[in-house]
Amino acid sequence: MELTLFKIREEGKFGFMDRFGTVVIEPQYYEAEDFYHGFSRIRLNNKLVPMDTMGRLLMKHFFNYVGVFEEEKARVQLVSRWGYINTRGRLMIPVQYEQAGDFSEGLAAVALYQQFGYIDKTNDWVIAPSFQWAGPFSEGLAPVGYKGLTRFINQSGTPQLELPYQQAFAFQKNHLSVILDEGLWGLVNTSGQVLLPPQFPYEQTITNGTFFEGMAIISGGSGYGFVSEKGAVVISPQFEQVGDFSHGLAPVKKSAGFGFINTSGDVVIPFSYQDAGLFSEGLAQVRKKSFWGYVDTSGTPRIPFKYDRARPFKNGLAWVERNNRWAYIDQTGQVVWEER
Repeated sequence: MELTLFKIREEGKFGFMDRFGTVVIEPQYYEAEDFYHGFSRIRLNNKLVPMDTMGRLLMKHFFNYVGVFEEEKARVQLVSRWGYINTRGRLMIPVQYEQAGDFSEGLAAVALYQQFGYIDKTNDWVIAPSFQWAGPFSEGLAPVGYKGLTRFINQSGTPQLELPYQQAFAFQKNHLSVILDEGLWGLVNTSGQVLLPPQFPYEQTITNGTFFEGMAIISGGSGYGFVSEKGAVVISPQFEQVGDFSHGLAPVKKSAGFGFINTSGDVVIPFSYQDAGLFSEGLAQVRKKSFWGYVDTSGTPRIPFKYDRARPFKNGLAWVERNNRWAYIDQTGQVVWEER
């Protein structure tokens, strides 16, 4: 079981603590990322270096860039070429590719001579480079660009679907892929059925067809709404801002402020907040009279409004800030750790 660590700050330097507030890695780095798949990345000599949960740095090589670990491999860049390291920091796939993606379902998309193909973890070509672009595998299929069209191929490289659109993304767990054409997105399933022709603007500020609890955000002339996994608009665009669904509720904003709706579009928590986040572990952070606190799914306040900033709960704790001091609180509002 992966050890859960939380980033802390002391005198401008970052380290990590455990769930109970015990410091595991002393604050000593000027830049550090949250842990993902057992590794953080810290900046040392202006280079990103992976670090494990015991604070050990993977420093067998220095690279211009080190990615995150997926399937126990991380892509790395040296000058303008890419390769892969393992979880001990050893270079397992030589730095030789023009571009490289993360491993997924045992394969990674890489480019040579401006053509993409797929290699396995032993650096053998499984699918020869012949594509204009290539995405990750999911549900046994990967999207690729071929002669200006989008294909989905299997792990033998055999085309399974061909679509007349500029781009497609990896299939989600609900067997839907977002298709993209002329800046608009739609949906296709693994059978090749276009459930939703590209029609909604692809925006950087929303999740664009990524589904949460069966709903995905859409934008239209009247604001934001939601579409179902069947491609039907179930909540028409009408809100100034929206967030994704969690615990059956989504934060939405109208002129009166932020509130929460259910998957039917009914208002469950009134528009009475200046800002609101997503529900996580039964609570959501909301802002009232310039301060953040937490409410439950009925809208009942559970943690007082006294924080300058607040984030969702994760693994039993939430990060908050007050008077420029970091802290972590539990779901009762008790402080587990506080910046000195």
